[in-house]
Amino acid sequence: MQRIRLRYTKRGRLRFTSHRDFQRAFERALRRAEVPMAYSAGFTPHPKVSYANAAPTGTGSEAEYLEIALTEARDPEKLRALLDESLPGGLDIVDAVEARTSGLADRLTASVWELRLDGVDPADAQHAVDAFKAADTVEVQRRTKNGMRTFDARTAVVSLDVSDGGGDGTHSPQPDRPTDQPCAILRLVVRHVTPAVRPDDVLSGLRAVADLAPPVPAAVTRLAQGLFDEESGTVTDPLAPDREAVMAAPAALQGAAPAAAATAPA
Repeated sequence: MQRIRLRYTKRGRLRFTSHRDFQRAFERALRRAEVPMAYSAGFTPHPKVSYANAAPTGTGSEAEYLEIALTEARDPEKLRALLDESLPGGLDIVDAVEARTSGLADRLTASVWELRLDGVDPADAQHAVDAFKAADTVEVQRRTKNGMRTFDARTAVVSLDVSDGGGDGTHSPQPDRPTDQPCAILRLVVRHVTPAVRPDDVLSGLRAVADLAPPVPAAVTRLAQGLFDEESGTVTDPLAPDREAVMAAPAALQGAAPAAAATAPA
């Protein structure tokens, strides 16, 4: 009867939860909030929840998306608040909109990532980034269920920049990270291609081209995902078309009312 699209986060220590962990927590939240879920058919019905392009385990995110199907209409903002209260802190539902368009997954074609490299001097990071961007291809290896796979990590990277992580308040918070040592912040925009190029693949590429090896694991956070706008070089909000359709609907109904009155019998 109604489809709702939600944006949620993985923050702090909850970035170490797997996608399956989140699924279990979210289904419990649906029950606690008494959401009138639609269920699949068959011997083992499941709530109709569609997850889109989940971030890897161990990475934080400000932009994860899913869609739920309801048997009764609900106000999206009230539903968002109920679900957010039913989830543990760190797994936060931050946006909700009624689905008025198709193809949410098709609008998730690129991601913006922040990579915090504690213990790395920004000048050293800049040298590695320049070498990576100057290369035509950067081959890296990743272990898969079928063994080691070699692929190019350079082609999918749209932009890669470095800045000083000196606590200017412009970067995502990392309360569990030290502040008394050098720190470089990388801002990465990557297209979603096959095979997927992840932030750790780009770090492997930086190690390959410039021997950049952070002394501690990088703190990685997805800041946004959506369609990549070639003209502006930005990643757009994937829920914007639904919001525009919702806003346009009342105007369309108002415009239809006079027409209906004009054709009504005297």
